[in-house]
Amino acid sequence: MTGDYLVIKTPLAIALSLIISAVSLGLPATVMAQSNDDEKIRAQVQILSAGKDSQVEVKFSDKTKVKGYIVTVEPVSFTLRDPKDGKLQSINYSEVVSVSKASSGISTKTWLILGGVAAGAVTTWLIVKPAVCDGGAQTRGIC
Repeated sequence: MTGDYLVIKTPLAIALSLIISAVSLGLPATVMAQSNDDEKIRAQVQILSAGKDSQVEVKFSDKTKVKGYIVTVEPVSFTLRDPKDGKLQSINYSEVVSVSKASSGISTKTWLILGGVAAGAVTTWLIVKPAVCDGGAQTRGIC
């Protein structure tokens, strides 16, 4: 009976020690990756907090976004002031995916597209009108 007990006990002990070793080696890498992400977010918050009057946008892990002004920066969290009602919100770095300067309405790309459309309309008017109107001799349509 003692021999059967050792046959079962030895593989079980080896399997358990392998599982514990694998888990203990895998966890520090996850914690280390989270710590590096927190450091990147903290550095970005430090940079953006230098401009007190610049609004920031915070994106969270659950895909939500918040805009506001950074009031204080602490080792584990930072405080954001809502631009509308002035409420303060403490945000942990571990909850944040990214922090960036908030966009102010229309982007540069949109302005370039609108400028291109306006330039095209003016150019078309200057080229098409003389061709259609025949030097002002016609009195119908756009002439």
